[in-house]
Amino acid sequence: QDVAALEDRAPHLAAASLAFAFPAPPAGARLLDVAWGTGLLHRRGFRCLHGVDGSAGMLERARSTGLYQELRLCVLGREPLPAPAEHYDAVTLVGALGEGQVPSTVLPELLRVTKPGGFLCLTTRSNPSNLRYKEGLEAALEQLERSGAWQKLLAQEVEYWERATTEEESTQGTGYISGVVYIYQKCPVPTLEEG
Repeated sequence: QDVAALEDRAPHLAAASLAFAFPAPPAGARLLDVAWGTGLLHRRGFRCLHGVDGSAGMLERARSTGLYQELRLCVLGREPLPAPAEHYDAVTLVGALGEGQVPSTVLPELLRVTKPGGFLCLTTRSNPSNLRYKEGLEAALEQLERSGAWQKLLAQEVEYWERATTEEESTQGTGYISGVVYIYQKCPVPTLEEG
């Protein structure tokens, strides 16, 4: 209800961006939805959905949708994701990268569970109270790209991300805040030449 009242576009934009980036029909792709979402990825053809969330109540709601094959409790940033390395074709973290939420230090853990060549879809807000967090997040994203861990495919700033809750948070008096969708592709592990 809160998300509907805020007219939050992040889930729709993230699902569309990930579906566009994915090179093959996604039905067989294994996807991890971190801080589980709304089921929009299922509507985009993703059928093998696993989810993790730090709230048992949210996991029960996710279970009631019947869209997830596996759901696990995990407080991201405090414990590792309950998945083996290189397990998922795609990982999403939508609406939870922000001040007072999931720390940007989780990025290597998201990468760990993503297959080489797999995709990561992340979002954050650009409102004034989240700018310091966003700056740190983008520095971490760029550091991982410079190190060769992944390649940025998309960083789309969206002006009408969601309805602002205060005038101070509004982008140039529009009544909305802006946000960003990022799509990264995990770099394949280079093969060593013999000889």
